Order: sequence, then C-alpha cells, then structure tokens
Amino acid sequence: MKFLKNRTVLGVLCIAIALVICFVITPLFNASAANLTKIVRIKNDIKVGTEITSKDIETVEVGAYNLPSNVITKQEDVVGKYAAVELLKDEYVLSTKISDTPATENVYLYGLNGSKRVMSVTLPTFAKGLSGKLMSGDIVSIIAVDYQEKGETVVPDELQYVQVVAATDKRGNDEKVTEYRADGEEETDLPETVTLLVSPSQAIVLAELEAEGEIHISLVYRGTQENADKFLEAQEKILQDKAEITVTEKPAETESEVKPETTAELFGSEPDVPDETEEAETTAELDIPDIVTEDESEADEEAVIIDETTEVTDDGIISE
Repeated sequence: MKFLKNRTVLGVLCIAIALVICFVITPLFNASAANLTKIVRIKNDIKVGTEITSKDIETVEVGAYNLPSNVITKQEDVVGKYAAVELLKDEYVLSTKISDTPATENVYLYGLNGSKRVMSVTLPTFAKGLSGKLMSGDIVSIIAVDYQEKGETVVPDELQYVQVVAATDKRGNDEKVTEYRADGEEETDLPETVTLLVSPSQAIVLAELEAEGEIHISLVYRGTQENADKFLEAQEKILQDKAEITVTEKPAETESEVKPETTAELFGSEPDVPDETEEAETTAELDIPDIVTEDESEADEEAVIIDETTEVTDDGIISE
C-alpha cells in the first residue's frame, strides 16, 4: 500500500476516475433520462369510489427513468375502473390506486337487486349519531322517541338490527376529511347523515321518523361480516313474522266486511215482520193519480162550451 502514498499515483487515479465519470457514467445516465415513455395521468380530481371515465384522464410523455413499475401506460386499463383512493389532478395512475369494484361505501349502491333499499336519515345532533363514530358495516338499532306520538320511546320491530352503509358529512364525504385552518389548527367535518341498507317496510318507518319523529342510533355490533349477517338474519325473521301476522289478520277483516251479520246480531232480536194484510192496507193508502177516460174528457169540454155561451138571469132562467 506504499504506492498510495505516492502523490503521482494518487493524481493519476483521480484523473482516471474523473474520466470514467465524465465519459462513461454520465452519458449512460443522460441516455436513460432522455428516454421517454407514455403514461396515464389524472386530469380532474376524482373522489373515492367514483368510476373513472375518459374525460378524467390523459396520456402524457414523461422520462422513463425512475418511474414506478406499476404505473399504468394505457387508458383502456383505467377507463371503467373505480378510484380506490382519492386521485388528484396531475397524479400518475398506479395499479394500486384503482379497483375493479367500487369502494366499500359504494358497493351497496351498485349491488342492489330490488329487495333492498339504501336510505339516508339526518343526524340532528352530535350525540344522536354516536358522536361521529359510525362506520360502514356497523349493525345499529334505531331508537324512536315519542314513537307515533304515543309518548313512548321504543325500538320499532322493523329497526332492531340495521346495517350502516356510510356516514356522510355536509360536503358529501363518507370518510373523515381533516383540513387545516389559517392558524394551523385541524378542522374535521363530522357526519350529518347516516345511510342505511333497509327493506321497503323499514324504509317507510324511517321516512316517518325522519319527517315527524326523533331518532337516536345505538351501536349493536362492529366486526366480521359473518357475525353481522347473523344480526341481519334475525331482523329478517322479525319482518317475516310481522308480515305473517298482518296477512293472517287481513282475511278475518275481509270476511267480517263481506259476510253480513245475522239479524239477531244487528237488532239484538228478530225484527217484527209485517203481515200481508198490513202490507195491502199500506199499499191502498198510497196516493194513486185518477185516470180520466176519453168520454169524460169530451163531456167536460161540452160543459165548458155551454158555460161560455149561456147566461143566468136574476130569476134563475138560463138564456143564451
């Protein structure tokens, strides 16, 4: 290692390294940086769960050096997909940021088959909406205050176990969005509505409570979908039992309406039935107009004529 102490040798080595950097490494780096490739870039901001259209993206040429391996280069691989995360303008589209299916909060909107409805109700106060802690997939009970104006606070049979689809703030965001004010403090919009997956009968009860009642939401279960389904199955059984009771009551009401009651039930005893003699007398008492024959009509006309051409004197003598 004595030769490294020689200044001449060190100078030559430095010059050699500099030449390699200048004429070998640098050109290779510039060549790789000069290579251009086409990629897909976001043209408009896209929210989570939104379907991506051709109007939301554009194809641009950028340097190929140091690009992520999962960057998408073809528009057809993006159009029709859904944003798995919020995508901002001028952002490269990566395969991990898009999905073939909508986001969790929007799966129910695309998977409806007519048997279920998605319905939102207002959260009037912070406390009534579980203090902003509701999440998609939660199983909740809807508590009705002064239900049907009877002065009772109950959980209606139709709303024992209901699944939450989303909790949405006033800007339409289903997830908590934290903003920073000018003074540097954080500001988070809290949910103002909760969207629920319900049956038609449940939707009617919710609409009535939204319009006239007052609701509180209580959390029943949060966890695996398997266990959540057990609560939903229990709710379906409650609805089926309630429907069967309604169907059973309706025929009885219809029968009572169609089938007349007996005379004894209507009057308390058998009514008095008039005999034929009384009926005949009643008929005889009716005012029947007199029918005038032709002979009588002619006689009346002659009498009128005589009355017009005769004159009665003071002695009672009739003269013409």
